[in-house]
Amino acid sequence: MSDYGQAFALMRDAAAGPWRDYTRHAFVEGMKDGTLPRAAFLHYLRQDYLFLVHFSRAWALAVVKSETHSEMLAAVATVNALVTEEMQLHIGICEAEGISGDELFATAERAENLAYTRFVIEAGYSGDLADLLAALVPCVMGYGEIGTRLAGEATSETYRDWIDTYAGEEYQSACRAVGKLLDQALTRRIGADFAASPRWERLCRTFRIATELEASFWQMGLTP
Repeated sequence: MSDYGQAFALMRDAAAGPWRDYTRHAFVEGMKDGTLPRAAFLHYLRQDYLFLVHFSRAWALAVVKSETHSEMLAAVATVNALVTEEMQLHIGICEAEGISGDELFATAERAENLAYTRFVIEAGYSGDLADLLAALVPCVMGYGEIGTRLAGEATSETYRDWIDTYAGEEYQSACRAVGKLLDQALTRRIGADFAASPRWERLCRTFRIATELEASFWQMGLTP
């Protein structure tokens, strides 16, 4: 079982090809060896800031979809981490490059960004917490896996701040908490043997599509 929980491990295995395309994309490998052009990284970072705005709203929707206090606490903690920590990382890096906070917020949203964020939010609007989490976890866990791998494999210090953020214990702890939330949400709504449920295939399809959209997001970063 993955450190991030049973359900995530099963979903990742069911989307092995797209998951590999996402977590080992050329953009990611460029951060590993320092060959990623700075302009491409900053273009990605500006779009990712907008992504996090909508991603935070989707996690706020998880509070609405929660059925227990513990589910609400987990969702609230994630919203707080996104707004007060991860978005601040983006603001700090961009400000160091001469991009103000106001300019960052005013960035025009790319089609790839629109497609991904609205897919995630729609998964929550049209389904329950299990459907929403299936769309949310590829981003959370994927960055956790990427950060951990690059922390050990990076041959350049160019993107060390980004790598260390996602490899750090604070982010890894958040990944484990989200994995626990996913397992508990599925067990509560479907049963302990959730992978045998008729809903499982649909949940895995949601996970796979979100993973494919993550790969598209990296590709967008390479085309400023």
